[in-house]
Amino acid sequence: MNRRGFLTASAAALGAGVVSRASAAALPEVVSVTDPATRPPLSPPNGRPYRPVVTLNGWSLPWRMKNGWKEFHLVAEPVVRELAPGMVARLWGYNGSSPGPTIECVEGDRVRIFVTNRLPEHTSIHWHGILLPNGMDGVGGLNQPQIKPGKTFVYEFEMVKSGTFMYHPHADEMVQMAMGMMGFLVVHPKDPDFMRVDRDYVFLLNAFDIEPGSYTPKVNTMLDFNLWCWNSRVFPGIQHLVARTGERVRIRAGNLTMTNHPLHVHGVEFEVTGTDGGWVPKSARWPEVTVDVAVGQMRAIEFVAMRPGDWAFHCHKSHHTMNPMGHDVPTMIGVDHRGLVETIQRVAPGYMVMGERGMADMGEMEMALPENTLPMMTGWGQYGPIEMGGMFTVLKVRDDQRPDDYSDPGWYRHPPGTVAYEWTGAPPETERRPEPGTGEPTLRAVKPTHHHH
Repeated sequence: MNRRGFLTASAAALGAGVVSRASAAALPEVVSVTDPATRPPLSPPNGRPYRPVVTLNGWSLPWRMKNGWKEFHLVAEPVVRELAPGMVARLWGYNGSSPGPTIECVEGDRVRIFVTNRLPEHTSIHWHGILLPNGMDGVGGLNQPQIKPGKTFVYEFEMVKSGTFMYHPHADEMVQMAMGMMGFLVVHPKDPDFMRVDRDYVFLLNAFDIEPGSYTPKVNTMLDFNLWCWNSRVFPGIQHLVARTGERVRIRAGNLTMTNHPLHVHGVEFEVTGTDGGWVPKSARWPEVTVDVAVGQMRAIEFVAMRPGDWAFHCHKSHHTMNPMGHDVPTMIGVDHRGLVETIQRVAPGYMVMGERGMADMGEMEMALPENTLPMMTGWGQYGPIEMGGMFTVLKVRDDQRPDDYSDPGWYRHPPGTVAYEWTGAPPETERRPEPGTGEPTLRAVKPTHHHH
């Protein structure tokens, strides 16, 4: 972009009074990442010190310092995102990713964010939960002109408080968020020891409606989503969280889906220590194992990882831990249709029974699926299929996980005698007796009169 065009775009975003200082240099370079692996934390090379976060299956956006301003460059553009091995989606996002990169800065920082639009339609960015001048709030038409395709706008504001925030469009919102446009924004405290933790994980809750065999989300869906994601990933594509025994862990989640998500962590009890409104004072916290994150909310939870093991971490809505399926599949539990199956298989040799004994078979079968479609339940652990999809991952707590080491330690080695086991003795006998006053028989266990050796 030439200087004149840059000045025009800046003036539209800022008003003439502040153009001169922003236009003195070229735009910051565009950093782009398309690989969905979790990147290591980005230690601050300059500016105020802070302890960086780890974005689950994501990354943090580098910046440049310019005359006391932290300058970031976001590019809104079409991206291709792998949701899990075996499925990719054609989404919209930022800098090669959906969600876009996490923006990290510090309370008191003066931040300048350049936003370039490479989408086929106009856009804007709203800084969700940030206190800033009204003209920087990013609601297209209300606070600023829309950012037309090919144009770059500039947002400038000071971070007046620390906390957990998000960014997303406030332009053609239903389409752009359904296509994956969103990102995380963390403002660290000015005092690095305030609310200090050993590990700080962040991710967004998002959802898509992508028909089996297709690649692009349906943007007019309001309720019937079929891919429930953490940072546009589904199990087994969601990275595991790791911690060393005794470490203090924070997990920050923001919800940009159309429904609430009760996030449940096994093996720990936690407290909610932060919301999008700020930090929660100790006197206002209570112990939990599940936190409900409503639409548009952020929640930060903290716990001390005390028990080694592989602990499940998931949304407690059971249909949110499954991958795409038709909503019209009938319930077949208890229906014996073996004879029918044999008849059908003469005509269609690959035909399979679905669901007469529940759906667990689905986790074990290698079914033929449409191209670019994930099984409903997938992923294996050391004891067999885990039978999950969607919003599910594992918290791995280990005595020997080194501080600041985020590598996967593999499956947990259970100490002898600490794994549930099969009972191989004799089953109890049962006897029918009438229920008093009803004549109806009831089952009661009775002590066996003989012993098996």
